[in-house]
Parts: sequence; C-alpha cells; structure tokens
Amino acid sequence: MRGTATVPELTRAQRDGFVETLKALEPEQWWAPSLCTAWRVVDVAAHLAWAPVMGVGAGALAMARNGFSMNRMIARSAVAWADRGHDAILSQLRDNARSGATPIGMPPVAALADAVVHGLDVRRPLGLPGQVPAEALAPLADFTLGTPWPLNSVVGGSARRRVAGVRLVATDTDWTHGDGPEVRASAEALLLLLYGRPLDPADLTGDGAPTLRARLH
Repeated sequence: MRGTATVPELTRAQRDGFVETLKALEPEQWWAPSLCTAWRVVDVAAHLAWAPVMGVGAGALAMARNGFSMNRMIARSAVAWADRGHDAILSQLRDNARSGATPIGMPPVAALADAVVHGLDVRRPLGLPGQVPAEALAPLADFTLGTPWPLNSVVGGSARRRVAGVRLVATDTDWTHGDGPEVRASAEALLLLLYGRPLDPADLTGDGAPTLRARLH
C-alpha cells in the first residue's frame, strides 16, 4: 500500500534526516569512502548542499571548465565544495530542506532521488541504521527507469537495461516492475540496483535473481 506523503514532504523528511546523520558522525567518518566512486562522505554531503542551488551562470561556467562533461563537472564540483567545511555544509543542507531547492531544470522527484540515494551512499559504507520510506520507491523507480540517455548517466546509468527481462517485486511495499522471472528484494536493495550502486547479490532472490546477479559484475 502506498502512503499519502507527497514528494516534497518525503524530500524534506529525508533531507532533515541526512542532516541529523551528519551531525552524529565522528570527525574521521566525514573522510570515509562513500558508495560513489572517488567521493568521500564529505563530498557527497557537499554535493547535496550546493548542487540544488547552483545558478544557471555558475553551472554554465562549471560545465565549460570541465569540457562540457556533466559527470566530470558534478564530480569535481562536489570535491571543491567540500573544502567549505562541515559547518557551511550543514547550514546549506538545512536551508535546502526548508526551501525545497531543486537542481536547475530537474523535476521535484530529482531532489528526492538525491536525498534518498545519496543518503544510502553515506549510510551503507558506514554501517549506519536507517530505512528507505516504502512510499519513495515508486516515484524514484519511475524517475530512473524513465530517464533517457544521455541524462541517465547522472542517475546511475540505464536502469531499464540493467533490469530488462525480469519482474522486480518489492518485499516490503506494494511495487512491481517488468515481466519475466521474478526478482524479489527490499525497497532499499531495489533502489541500489536501479541507481547503479553496489549491493549484496544475496539481497536478490527468486528465479530471475541469477540473471541480475550476473549483471552486477
């Protein structure tokens, strides 16, 4: 059963929760690797702080400096922003939660995707507790599955290709996608899969699981 919270409400809750997670970190945990290749926890936090409020002019200049590669611009900007320090990062994250800031040209669900998936990027490698809201799975899955190339390069690659030929079934909420042999997993594991993050192959069960496990390598 899907809940009744709206995308902006879910985004606000996830952003507030992320701030609380960061506030509780030990100093060395800020420098730990995240699930994002070449990004530390502090880089993920800096990206979530300033990507939603980058202006058109600043974005165009950053793109030009990075050879008009969106992925390169995103990766390098986050590392540069991280130098602004923990207090500045936390302050901007709080502002984003209050204002509902969304990256330029992106729909509101993109802000939710950043909050949830980047939250996993930080929480999973640090072994921190947390839970993906069950009602967030459907909009986030629809967003990444519906994002075409080349835009899907910034949301983990082609989710549609990654899960082609199987039927995904969430074990903790009422959500399915696709046709074929069944693959069952939690909402959290499904989001890791759809957004191209590492996950434990054992998190996938069902007749179609071997097919997807082979694609994880």
